[in-house]
Amino acid sequence: MKFSVGYQLSEEFERDFFDIVCDYKERISEVYFPWLDNATGRGSLVDSFGYFDWSVQNKLVYDLKRIKELGIKLNLLYNGNCYGADAISRNLSNRIYSIIDYLSVEGCGIDVITTASPAIAHMVKSKYGNIDVRASVNMRIGTVKGMSYLAHLFDSYYIQRDYNRDFTRIKELKEWADKNNKGLYLLANSGCMRFCSCQTFHDNMVAHNGEIERQRNIEGFMPYACWNYLKSRENLVSVLQNTWIRPEDIHNYKEYFPTIKLATRMHTLPALVIDSYASGRYSGNLLDLFEPGFGPAFAPYIIDNSRFPDDWFERTTACDKKCEKCGYCSGVLDMVLVDTGYDK
Repeated sequence: MKFSVGYQLSEEFERDFFDIVCDYKERISEVYFPWLDNATGRGSLVDSFGYFDWSVQNKLVYDLKRIKELGIKLNLLYNGNCYGADAISRNLSNRIYSIIDYLSVEGCGIDVITTASPAIAHMVKSKYGNIDVRASVNMRIGTVKGMSYLAHLFDSYYIQRDYNRDFTRIKELKEWADKNNKGLYLLANSGCMRFCSCQTFHDNMVAHNGEIERQRNIEGFMPYACWNYLKSRENLVSVLQNTWIRPEDIHNYKEYFPTIKLATRMHTLPALVIDSYASGRYSGNLLDLFEPGFGPAFAPYIIDNSRFPDDWFERTTACDKKCEKCGYCSGVLDMVLVDTGYDK
């Protein structure tokens, strides 16, 4: 099993990202990245309240070229949920084409484009037959029907993360994908709430983050449902019921996903995440591996990964997911919570 990891400008964190990739190059098949200020599923690399750090472009291209020379694929992100008036515009297609062509000239030829836009999929597929066009996890495609509707546009799919622990569903998707010569991928360490009713709203906020930051916004409103929900102690168990996969359980997915995505673009410790999943083990606060991790919501407690019961994987992948009728995860939470003694 190999991993797709997210590029970041990591000077302010732990180490240069290229050095991390070198350390795990045998286990990394792809590096995914956004282009500068383009809308994606996360914030801009260069725009800070209108101030653009254009030196980032030189650093990004330099790193991408070296990553490509390692034999690792480059995956360009256009996974924002909204492109506004440019959604189906020639302006958007020309911008995308210019970026792809520029990177090719610079020795950073794109192998994959991950997008949440059928229009962008069409734009790329109609001009670049050698690029794998992949449906973003943000599209929430979790059925054979969902994949088949867009089979003419996408070469591969990230499955809807809400089904990460549903092997009956995974087997159905894999069977269809193999039969139709499509690739199947999975995101392993999302901290997001399963079947989150706020995801579309949140995704659209991220896509328009630059505009939102420039507004005088209303006070007293928390736009992120998860942080509001987790203010109540009785709701913390929901984090155990989410879509993440422990490093110790990741090997169970090898038969279905030769490459698994790890969320590291915004993570403060990307090497920790990569090492944990590459080695298949982690000793520490499990929340530290996820994005978002919700550590502050649990403080002063942590989730001790070493305390999970032996039947965790079997129970959580075989259950009917009717959490409101089951007490298993509540019992596990009592087992894994450890009081560090530190206040929030």
